[in-house]
Amino acid sequence: MTTIELERGENNTESVAKMLNWVLMIAALVCSVWLLIWAVEDKFSRSEVAENTTVTAEMRERQLGCLAKNIYYEAGSEPFEGKIAVAQVTMNRVNSSQFPGDVCKVIYQKNVFYERVVCQFSWVCDRVSAFKPVNGSNYEESMVAAQKVLLEDYRLPSLKEALYYHADYVNPGWKKEKVAKIGHHIFYK
Repeated sequence: MTTIELERGENNTESVAKMLNWVLMIAALVCSVWLLIWAVEDKFSRSEVAENTTVTAEMRERQLGCLAKNIYYEAGSEPFEGKIAVAQVTMNRVNSSQFPGDVCKVIYQKNVFYERVVCQFSWVCDRVSAFKPVNGSNYEESMVAAQKVLLEDYRLPSLKEALYYHADYVNPGWKKEKVAKIGHHIFYK
Protein backbone atom coordinates (compact mmCIF):
# COMPACT_ATOMS: atom_id res chain seq x y z
CA MET A 1 0.00 0.00 0.00
CA THR A 2 1.39 3.39 -0.94
CA THR A 3 1.58 6.41 1.32
CA ILE A 4 -1.23 8.10 -0.65
CA GLU A 5 -3.49 5.05 -0.29
CA LEU A 6 -2.66 4.85 3.43
CA GLU A 7 -3.53 8.51 3.89
CA ARG A 8 -6.82 8.00 2.04
CA GLY A 9 -7.53 4.97 4.22
CA GLU A 10 -6.92 7.03 7.35
CA ASN A 11 -9.14 9.79 6.01
CA ASN A 12 -11.87 7.27 5.20
CA THR A 13 -11.57 5.81 8.70
CA GLU A 14 -11.77 9.27 10.21
CA SER A 15 -14.74 10.13 7.99
CA VAL A 16 -16.53 6.91 8.93
CA ALA A 17 -15.79 7.56 12.62
CA LYS A 18 -17.13 11.12 12.35
CA MET A 19 -20.22 9.93 10.52
CA LEU A 20 -20.79 7.21 13.10
CA ASN A 21 -20.47 9.78 15.89
CA TRP A 22 -23.08 11.97 14.19
CA VAL A 23 -25.43 9.02 13.72
CA LEU A 24 -25.05 8.06 17.39
CA MET A 25 -25.65 11.64 18.56
CA ILE A 26 -28.77 11.93 16.40
CA ALA A 27 -30.03 8.55 17.63
CA ALA A 28 -29.45 9.62 21.25
CA LEU A 29 -31.28 12.89 20.61
CA VAL A 30 -34.22 11.10 18.98
CA CYS A 31 -34.40 8.65 21.91
CA SER A 32 -34.26 11.51 24.41
CA VAL A 33 -37.04 13.40 22.63
CA TRP A 34 -39.13 10.21 22.38
CA LEU A 35 -38.71 9.52 26.14
CA LEU A 36 -39.62 13.13 26.96
CA ILE A 37 -42.74 12.96 24.79
CA TRP A 38 -43.67 9.61 26.36
CA ALA A 39 -43.18 10.99 29.89
CA VAL A 40 -45.32 14.08 29.19
CA GLU A 41 -48.06 12.04 27.50
CA ASP A 42 -47.99 9.50 30.34
CA LYS A 43 -48.28 12.28 32.95
CA PHE A 44 -51.21 13.89 31.12
CA SER A 45 -52.96 10.56 30.58
CA ARG A 46 -52.81 9.95 34.33
CA SER A 47 -54.23 13.32 35.26
CA GLU A 48 -57.95 13.42 35.62
CA VAL A 49 -60.22 16.34 34.94
CA ALA A 50 -62.22 16.99 38.06
CA GLU A 51 -65.69 17.08 36.58
CA ASN A 52 -67.29 15.75 39.72
CA THR A 53 -65.60 16.37 43.07
CA THR A 54 -67.93 14.00 44.89
CA VAL A 55 -66.04 11.08 46.39
CA THR A 56 -68.16 7.97 46.53
CA ALA A 57 -67.97 5.36 49.28
CA GLU A 58 -66.63 2.89 46.72
CA MET A 59 -63.83 5.28 45.70
CA ARG A 60 -62.93 5.96 49.33
CA GLU A 61 -62.90 2.23 50.12
CA ARG A 62 -60.52 1.59 47.20
CA GLN A 63 -58.23 4.44 48.30
CA LEU A 64 -58.27 3.18 51.88
CA GLY A 65 -57.31 -0.33 50.73
CA CYS A 66 -54.44 0.96 48.60
CA LEU A 67 -53.15 3.17 51.40
CA ALA A 68 -53.37 0.41 54.04
CA LYS A 69 -51.51 -1.99 51.74
CA ASN A 70 -48.80 0.61 51.10
CA ILE A 71 -48.39 1.24 54.83
CA TYR A 72 -48.28 -2.49 55.52
CA TYR A 73 -45.52 -3.18 52.99
CA GLU A 74 -43.53 0.00 53.63
CA ALA A 75 -43.85 0.29 57.41
CA GLY A 76 -45.70 -2.79 58.70
CA SER A 77 -43.16 -3.49 61.43
CA GLU A 78 -42.61 0.19 62.27
CA PRO A 79 -44.16 1.92 65.30
CA PHE A 80 -47.57 3.51 64.75
CA GLU A 81 -45.96 6.92 64.14
CA GLY A 82 -43.91 5.35 61.33
CA LYS A 83 -47.08 4.00 59.73
CA ILE A 84 -48.69 7.45 59.97
CA ALA A 85 -45.56 8.97 58.41
CA VAL A 86 -45.69 6.69 55.35
CA ALA A 87 -49.39 7.40 54.93
CA GLN A 88 -48.78 11.12 55.22
CA VAL A 89 -46.03 11.12 52.57
CA THR A 90 -48.40 9.24 50.28
CA MET A 91 -51.12 11.84 50.84
CA ASN A 92 -48.62 14.69 50.45
CA ARG A 93 -47.84 13.26 47.03
CA VAL A 94 -51.54 13.03 46.16
CA ASN A 95 -51.84 16.73 46.98
CA SER A 96 -48.68 17.68 45.04
CA SER A 97 -48.76 18.59 41.35
CA GLN A 98 -45.63 16.45 40.88
CA PHE A 99 -47.61 13.22 41.31
CA PRO A 100 -50.99 11.79 40.27
CA GLY A 101 -53.98 13.14 42.21
CA ASP A 102 -55.26 9.72 43.32
CA VAL A 103 -54.04 7.57 46.24
CA CYS A 104 -53.83 4.32 44.27
CA LYS A 105 -52.22 5.98 41.25
CA VAL A 106 -49.54 7.54 43.47
CA ILE A 107 -48.78 4.18 45.06
CA TYR A 108 -48.66 2.21 41.82
CA GLN A 109 -46.86 4.90 39.80
CA LYS A 110 -43.89 3.61 37.80
CA ASN A 111 -41.27 5.60 35.93
CA VAL A 112 -38.65 4.59 33.39
CA PHE A 113 -35.06 5.66 34.00
CA TYR A 114 -32.37 4.51 31.59
CA GLU A 115 -34.65 1.79 30.19
CA ARG A 116 -35.37 0.44 33.69
CA VAL A 117 -38.78 0.48 35.38
CA VAL A 118 -38.63 2.12 38.80
CA CYS A 119 -41.54 2.03 41.23
CA GLN A 120 -42.24 4.90 43.62
CA PHE A 121 -42.67 2.34 46.40
CA SER A 122 -40.34 -0.63 46.09
CA TRP A 123 -42.86 -3.28 47.13
CA VAL A 124 -44.95 -2.51 44.03
CA CYS A 125 -42.17 -3.82 41.77
CA ASP A 126 -41.28 -6.67 44.15
CA ARG A 127 -44.77 -8.09 44.74
CA VAL A 128 -46.55 -9.91 41.92
CA SER A 129 -48.82 -12.22 43.88
CA ALA A 130 -52.26 -11.48 45.29
CA PHE A 131 -52.27 -9.48 48.52
CA LYS A 132 -52.58 -11.57 51.66
CA PRO A 133 -51.08 -10.05 54.81
CA VAL A 134 -48.76 -12.40 56.67
CA ASN A 135 -49.00 -10.48 59.93
CA GLY A 136 -52.65 -9.71 60.68
CA SER A 137 -52.00 -7.34 63.58
CA ASN A 138 -49.55 -5.27 61.49
CA TYR A 139 -52.14 -5.03 58.74
CA GLU A 140 -54.88 -4.00 61.20
CA GLU A 141 -52.63 -1.26 62.57
CA SER A 142 -51.81 -0.22 58.98
CA MET A 143 -55.54 0.06 58.28
CA VAL A 144 -56.07 2.20 61.40
CA ALA A 145 -53.21 4.49 60.31
CA ALA A 146 -54.72 4.72 56.81
CA GLN A 147 -58.12 5.64 58.25
CA LYS A 148 -56.64 8.32 60.52
CA VAL A 149 -54.67 9.95 57.68
CA LEU A 150 -57.16 9.53 54.82
CA LEU A 151 -60.49 9.93 56.61
CA GLU A 152 -59.62 12.03 59.67
CA ASP A 153 -56.89 14.16 58.04
CA TYR A 154 -54.47 13.33 60.88
CA ARG A 155 -50.98 14.72 60.21
CA LEU A 156 -47.56 14.86 61.85
CA PRO A 157 -46.40 18.51 61.84
CA SER A 158 -42.78 17.61 61.03
CA LEU A 159 -43.84 15.92 57.77
CA LYS A 160 -46.05 18.70 56.43
CA GLU A 161 -43.90 19.03 53.27
CA ALA A 162 -42.33 15.55 53.12
CA LEU A 163 -42.61 13.85 49.72
CA TYR A 164 -39.83 11.27 49.95
CA TYR A 165 -38.32 8.80 52.37
CA HIS A 166 -36.00 5.84 52.45
CA ALA A 167 -34.91 3.24 54.97
CA ASP A 168 -32.09 4.31 57.24
CA TYR A 169 -29.89 1.42 56.11
CA VAL A 170 -29.60 2.75 52.52
CA ASN A 171 -28.00 5.91 51.20
CA PRO A 172 -29.46 7.01 47.85
CA GLY A 173 -27.35 10.17 47.87
CA TRP A 174 -30.35 12.46 47.54
CA LYS A 175 -29.71 16.20 47.54
CA LYS A 176 -33.02 16.83 49.31
CA GLU A 177 -33.67 18.55 52.62
CA LYS A 178 -34.05 16.06 55.47
CA VAL A 179 -37.06 16.84 57.69
CA ALA A 180 -37.33 13.89 60.11
CA LYS A 181 -36.30 10.39 61.08
CA ILE A 182 -39.10 8.18 62.33
CA GLY A 183 -38.50 4.54 63.09
CA HIS A 184 -36.23 3.17 60.37
CA HIS A 185 -37.17 5.79 57.76
CA ILE A 186 -35.59 9.16 56.91
CA PHE A 187 -37.98 11.73 55.43
CA TYR A 188 -37.26 14.56 52.98
CA LYS A 189 -39.04 17.43 51.30
